[in-house]
Amino acid sequence: MTGVVFGLPALLCAGNIVVAVITTPLWWAFRLEDRPRLFIDVPVAGWATALTLGPLQILLLTALAYVGFPPIARAHARVCLVVLSHLTSDQLAERVAVLTRTRADVLDAHGAELRRIERDLHDGTQARLVAIAMRLAVARQAFSDNPRDEQFVEGLLRDAHEGTEEAMTELREVIRSVYPPILADRGLDGALTAVATGCGVPTRLDIGDLERVPPAVEVVVYFAVAEALTNVTKHSQATAAGVRVSRAADRLSVLITDNGTGGADDRRGTGIAGIRRRVLALDGTVEVDSPAGGPTAITVELPCGW
Repeated sequence: MTGVVFGLPALLCAGNIVVAVITTPLWWAFRLEDRPRLFIDVPVAGWATALTLGPLQILLLTALAYVGFPPIARAHARVCLVVLSHLTSDQLAERVAVLTRTRADVLDAHGAELRRIERDLHDGTQARLVAIAMRLAVARQAFSDNPRDEQFVEGLLRDAHEGTEEAMTELREVIRSVYPPILADRGLDGALTAVATGCGVPTRLDIGDLERVPPAVEVVVYFAVAEALTNVTKHSQATAAGVRVSRAADRLSVLITDNGTGGADDRRGTGIAGIRRRVLALDGTVEVDSPAGGPTAITVELPCGW
């Protein structure tokens, strides 16, 4: 709008200069009823008018443009700066609010994750290791008895061995929840293939040319797809699902779809809130389209150009 207001006088001035330049030597080439006019409403009927008013109009409008255009341009620039500065300030304020909220969510999620890991280690692995140590101590004591109860000692060692295997299994589960080993072993393609294959609903997987993806983005994509497919299996009553991963420039896109009953909502504890927290932590976006009756489509976009 400001461009029209400030640009219209300049356009009229330049247009009338062009009219005068054409009219002065070529007025005679126009039909009588179509002959141009100088100074807005003065018809050019002969050489006297053309050679007098034509150069005069060119001179006056050129002087006017020389004097008036710079102030008009500066005024237009000031107006644009004022308008754009307000827009930029609002956008920055909104961005800061989003980042502040995201950082708080990430810190809360990080704290909850640390508490979960501590609880799993304390209540699971540590308890099993204590039980193993106690059985081994009793077995050592029983081993030195005379006479020695071979069956009792064998039972203690067997229980200790089984407890060791269970403790190792629990440790692998804890490690997998922090950073899935399959990502390090098979990469993102292989990890997503394993997740799709293990899904309880037939899942079609389509992975494009992703080039190099930062490890942090790989982890978020892996957990997002795993959580989304878990939701499909548990809640959607779907008979088919799909995962498409693609990259355009420095943006990685993940689309998870299913033909289930829909109605997915962050507030219902279906795991989407966890996906959103992980994605927002990397300055990504999550869009959920899940009308009642289905189908459901979850779109995740993440920056991966760093």
